[in-house]
Amino acid sequence: MTRAKLTLEEQEHTSRGKFKELSRKIVDTSSAFYRRGWLYATSGNLSAVAEETPFRLAITASGVDKGSLTASHVIGIDEYGAILDGQFRPSSETLIHLMIVKKLGAKSVMHTHSIWGTLLSEKFSGNGGIEISGYEMLKGLRGVGSHQNSEWIPILENSQDMKQICTELAGVFSRNPGIHGFLLRGHGLYTWGDSIEDAKRHVEALEFLLEVYGRLKLVAT
Repeated sequence: MTRAKLTLEEQEHTSRGKFKELSRKIVDTSSAFYRRGWLYATSGNLSAVAEETPFRLAITASGVDKGSLTASHVIGIDEYGAILDGQFRPSSETLIHLMIVKKLGAKSVMHTHSIWGTLLSEKFSGNGGIEISGYEMLKGLRGVGSHQNSEWIPILENSQDMKQICTELAGVFSRNPGIHGFLLRGHGLYTWGDSIEDAKRHVEALEFLLEVYGRLKLVAT
């Protein structure tokens, strides 16, 4: 007969094993994004929910070059941002990750710093966002089944006040249910998903769409 409950030691062993696996996936994803030019130098951050109860989020540490990220650079934090695992400090943008996880129920959040995301967020900030439709790549976004879908990507003003950004985000999410990402002006893209793989796919789809849109609007004459 199997035991109904794991011992505390067994639970911790399972938890650490899951955290280690998530850290590996985050490192692999970071390396892939670095090669694509979406995470230059120390920019951006990636996270994934390691445990629901008690809550534990695996997230990349602050100030680390994403092209040379290792598993030791992925730290564990609680729902308030306090460090549970690791020796490095979390980014100030950790609050945004936590807000998205709590508000949307996301299991992974990814923030990139591509050239096209930066340019478009500056150019169209006055419009409050950009609308992209008519591209097959839109079907790479969860729940989208047709290239005829119209995807709205809000643009928020950047700030060093993360609490203020989170307050504004709450309004954005309420007004735009079903969006898959947003841009911070002069900063970069945020997107999320039900898993690391899901969020990674959203980054790839949205970065593709941003580049196509940018080349048409900013380069083509």
